[in-house]
Amino acid sequence: MSWDSSSKNIGALYERHAMAFDRDRGPRLVERKWLDNFRAVMASGAAVLDLGCGSGEPVARYLIEAGHAVTGIDSSPTLIGICRSRFPTHDWIAGDMRDLHLGRKFGGVIAWNSFFHMTPDDQRAMWPVFRDHAAPGAALMFTSGPAAGEAIGDYRGEALYHASLDPADYRALADTHGFNVVSYVPEDQECGGLTVWLMQKRSNRGWATVT
Repeated sequence: MSWDSSSKNIGALYERHAMAFDRDRGPRLVERKWLDNFRAVMASGAAVLDLGCGSGEPVARYLIEAGHAVTGIDSSPTLIGICRSRFPTHDWIAGDMRDLHLGRKFGGVIAWNSFFHMTPDDQRAMWPVFRDHAAPGAALMFTSGPAAGEAIGDYRGEALYHASLDPADYRALADTHGFNVVSYVPEDQECGGLTVWLMQKRSNRGWATVT
């Protein structure tokens, strides 16, 4: 399968395997440290936009139980249906995050293990979405690869596309769209080897530093 075709089939792949994905993902929260850092950057109790929220387990659940109102978007209607059944008082949208125009801003924006399924061009095009949905001082957190490139993984016997820009490109995009890098850890061994970026939208009051 080509890079192009595999990158276009991500949403359909997760929809086909939605119930299995929910079971496979489960409640194990290897990202707790990063979610706590994310919460430390944004205002207490701030509303969060979860881009690629999956079934809401465990990331959205952790944020909800910590007192945040969550709006989640995912391309899989089945996964969004699971979110609605688990957390009916929060907002869940079946759709493509690349086309998101909610007309409101959030204190936190997270794209955990979702942003890196986009092509490099689509990742660059997502930055206005981040910017337009982030309030001044908002936290932005996402996972990427440690270096520029594309890769094909496997999920339940199907090709699963991943891509990353160079870290310098992410820093440049962040600066252009009004974000400061708070923390960046490539292949964090305390978080399953994920490469994590934590940023903050610039505002008059400056920005946080998390170590």
